[in-house]
Amino acid sequence: VQLQESGPGLVKPSQTLSLTCTVSGGSITTNYYYWGWIRQPPGKGLEWMGAIDYSGSTDYSPVLKSRTSISRDTSKNQFTLQLSSMTPEDTAVYYCAADFSLTVQAMCVIHPQGYKLLEVWGQGTQVTVSS
Repeated sequence: VQLQESGPGLVKPSQTLSLTCTVSGGSITTNYYYWGWIRQPPGKGLEWMGAIDYSGSTDYSPVLKSRTSISRDTSKNQFTLQLSSMTPEDTAVYYCAADFSLTVQAMCVIHPQGYKLLEVWGQGTQVTVSS
């Protein structure tokens, strides 16, 4: 499986960010696959944002839950991140990642850094929030 992020590189404050992760080499509906979003602000560590699983069920970081929505388009084999009310503090490199292990999925939910177990990662896409 390979992942490729796409979306705008520049977003204005208060706007909603929409990023897409295109999956190749596998189907997003394949049993047990888990498709996540992680970001890394400049000079800071990685931050778990949330994920959608093969059935369409979603998990979100409690910190970002009120502003985050993750969905999928099975016809395009893509999953999408939307982050509303963007501020300059949301400037970061955004990654999509995946794994097919139910154990890793559980770890993503119950452990603050469980996402680091995700096996496959995209290259990341830079998003800057500026007026």
